[in-house]
Amino acid sequence: MTSFVGRRRELAEARKALATARLVSLVGPGGVGKTRLAVRIATGHGRGFRDGAWLVELAEIQEPALLGNAVMAALGLRDQAATEPAALLRDYLRDKELLLVLDNCEHLLGAAAELAGDVIRAAPGVRVVATSREPLSVPGEHVLPVPPLQLPSPDVDEPLPRLRQNEAVALFAERAAAASGRFEVTAANRAAVVDICRRLDGLPLAVELAAVRARVLTPGQIRDRLGARFDLLTGGGRAALPRHQTLRTTIDWSYDLLTPVERTLLTRLCVFAGRFTLDDVEAVCSADDLPAAGILDLLSSLLDKSLATREDVGGTACYRLHETMREYARLKLDEAGGWDAVERRCADYYLARCHQFAAEGRHRLLEWLAWMDLEIDNVRAVLRRHLDQGRLDRGLDLATSLVWYWVTRATTEGVRWMDEVLSREAGPHPWAYFVRGFLAVLQGDPAAATSALDRGVAAARAGGSPEVLAQSLAMASIAASMARDRTAATRLLDEARAVGAGRGDLGATLMTHQAQALGGFLDGDLAAVTSAATAGARLSRDAGDLYSLGMMLMNQGFVALMSGDLRESEERFTEGLRVAEQLDDRVAQCYLLGGLACCAAAGREPRLAAQLLGAMERLRSEAGATTNAGLAPALAHATSAASAALGPRFEPELSAGRRLSREDAVRLALREGPAAAARDHADAGVLGRRGTEVARLVADGLSNKEIGARLFISERTVESHVRNALNKLGFSSRAQIAGWMALSDG
Repeated sequence: MTSFVGRRRELAEARKALATARLVSLVGPGGVGKTRLAVRIATGHGRGFRDGAWLVELAEIQEPALLGNAVMAALGLRDQAATEPAALLRDYLRDKELLLVLDNCEHLLGAAAELAGDVIRAAPGVRVVATSREPLSVPGEHVLPVPPLQLPSPDVDEPLPRLRQNEAVALFAERAAAASGRFEVTAANRAAVVDICRRLDGLPLAVELAAVRARVLTPGQIRDRLGARFDLLTGGGRAALPRHQTLRTTIDWSYDLLTPVERTLLTRLCVFAGRFTLDDVEAVCSADDLPAAGILDLLSSLLDKSLATREDVGGTACYRLHETMREYARLKLDEAGGWDAVERRCADYYLARCHQFAAEGRHRLLEWLAWMDLEIDNVRAVLRRHLDQGRLDRGLDLATSLVWYWVTRATTEGVRWMDEVLSREAGPHPWAYFVRGFLAVLQGDPAAATSALDRGVAAARAGGSPEVLAQSLAMASIAASMARDRTAATRLLDEARAVGAGRGDLGATLMTHQAQALGGFLDGDLAAVTSAATAGARLSRDAGDLYSLGMMLMNQGFVALMSGDLRESEERFTEGLRVAEQLDDRVAQCYLLGGLACCAAAGREPRLAAQLLGAMERLRSEAGATTNAGLAPALAHATSAASAALGPRFEPELSAGRRLSREDAVRLALREGPAAAARDHADAGVLGRRGTEVARLVADGLSNKEIGARLFISERTVESHVRNALNKLGFSSRAQIAGWMALSDG
């Protein structure tokens, strides 16, 4: 919430500390501006790191076990395999040179300390800046206390230009100008502005909350009304209050100036753990005393008063509360006895939405994944409250409804939630056991998959659930094939077909096709694979099921490659890679890059093959994916062929492929644009070549759609570059990117 002003001393100290310390902790109470200082440090120093600066926002993360997932998400990595986030991060960061900012660690101290320690031990080129209300207590940590802003001198004779440079005064003036349209510290108002800043102890959040009142009050009026509130606490004397009470009193003052319905909305917003949309607020916070039709105007008023903030995510306007404001709002809601009702509406809302996700996810996966990426912190908070309050049936229902999210975005996280809830809720839950088995298959753990699916099959038989039974039997067949038990795999597949016959259940049918394809690969029966994959691809296309279509295209590509049909193989792998790019499926992208490398080697394109092999190797490490057993012989042959053709040039080309970004590797494999020439990330600057091109067009005022059309890349790819630029540069808006480009080009 606070602005980029002042902090010259702290910035200098941080710069000096980062020259020698691997971990710098910015420590201070809420409201002193630790986050903005950290972002400013990252902005100033990020350019000095080859791989940039990255911000990890932890205020909304309540589960210590999810800290690694949060860091992965900030770095653009994916929890989509069996590798635990901590191990994947160590491996990914090992050769990186970057600045990692862990913001708001105070509620995750133990986990944050462990992760920071792991990172600085494993990755010598990484520096960590943490913000917290207390140190992490990690060996080698440099603790930098963050005080309030520098206070202005009470000297009435101080020259105005010097006064305007004071940190607290500059912040007040900036926020007052933003609120009122025009504001300047003058000889007439200087005494009032100085008094306000000194009264508020230079606390950035308190100064901002006072300054926004400049829209309707003069500085003198703000001082008098705020001063009256403080005088009540100090008996009219000038004794200073403790800083936490100064902040609380300022927030109280802002709260009391709200209308009753504005207060009601502000307090109810505390139920959201993370970002929220207007739709969320209307569904959760509206009631007889707060009609949904008026919420937009009320939310706009809270934004104007700096009591809430706005950010745009993927073209959607989102909002959030500053963590200090959320704590305050929760206290007020508890005092009014309103928490239970609001929390119940919140839980009902997210459960209903996740039910809808489960029902529609197969056919509208891109749309629902975008929703979940935005809402995941709120969903996690609801799930945790269900489990903590003993509402295990609802917790199980919610966790199970997230199957498509766990499968495509958060596999190890899904395993943790499913294991916790199933260990505490012992009833017959066939679909929940299917989900757990599905995740185990994706993690390459046939033993865990078989254990869960056996329970699911028994529960489905007992409960008379033929659709779940058919899918569970087919998935159990896949697990048996993975364990090389072909007898059990065949028996289970036959029963799955018998149970599902004539029911027209798409999920069960596609699952049996996938089980047949895997069995065919293991048995060397390519005709069986072709039959299953062709039928599965047709069904998937007709249903708009991108996830299943991607699997079937990969199966078709492998069969064609093994059969020597190079053209067919490349066509199927290319289409599969386009689907995987849409879904942002990193594991599938890894395997498909490998498949296209094999095609290139067989097609006498050794340079392309070597670069794709290198890119696949890098992506496999980033995704935590294992080497696909079916692809291994073809990869070995492709490596030998490319090496023999290139001779001493093979290793440089392989290394060039390793240096490719994931986006450029995909473009190379799809034979699109200039990505065919590998570029060293360092040579292209902190954002990389393509990222710099996107940033320059952002500075020209183009939208993501217009940039995509200009550069011949997808709008989703543009959005990824913009997000990476914001993270690397420590910025929060496109305007800041534009300003940075102007300075860079100048």
